[in-house]
Amino acid sequence: MFTGIIEAIGIVQSLSKIQDEWRLKIDCAQLDTSDVKLGDSIAVSGCCLTVVELDRKCFGADVSSETIRCTALGQVTSGTVVNLEKAMLATSRFGGHIVSGHVDGVGTLVSSDPEGQSIRLVFEAPNELCKYIAAKGSICVDGTSLTINKVNGSQFSINIIPHTQTETIIGSYEIGNRVNLEVDIVARYLERLTQGDKAGQPALLDREYLKANGFDY
Repeated sequence: MFTGIIEAIGIVQSLSKIQDEWRLKIDCAQLDTSDVKLGDSIAVSGCCLTVVELDRKCFGADVSSETIRCTALGQVTSGTVVNLEKAMLATSRFGGHIVSGHVDGVGTLVSSDPEGQSIRLVFEAPNELCKYIAAKGSICVDGTSLTINKVNGSQFSINIIPHTQTETIIGSYEIGNRVNLEVDIVARYLERLTQGDKAGQPALLDREYLKANGFDY
């Protein structure tokens, strides 16, 4: 479990394939790893990964091919900067929102405009996530807990204050950057709850189901 409050910025040393899986090595010199041990979890730009190698300045994590396909980690190369957050403790201050580290989809930055000292960013989200994204709600972008300002169709905007610009990788974003998105977990549970007894039934592939899921004809 995480909170979306970034603790440090790391630098990718390598992403190499080992048989059918991948090994990600990250320079984490800025992260306090004094309380980290093998088997612990660290969120890397929003992806919960298990530490399998560790020294004072670097850690390694195995990344499945599924994670490479379904997140923005597939685009990292040597030198790519990433957000880092250690798994929270039961005694930790809960500064952001509930973050699982399970990426729901990949979004794209479509615009960036200054607003005073802040930056207003607009992202395009995958269509299947749009129903979970609401104005003034929470969203996790590359592991950073953020508040949504406005929603317009599949696009949503957020404001990035100077502190967030310097303490996370968001300040280095460029138009077209692909980012990991995790929607508010409460919205997902509410969706499931509203299905009531139908939640345990398989979906029927009929006209009404297709229409409800965007396949109107």
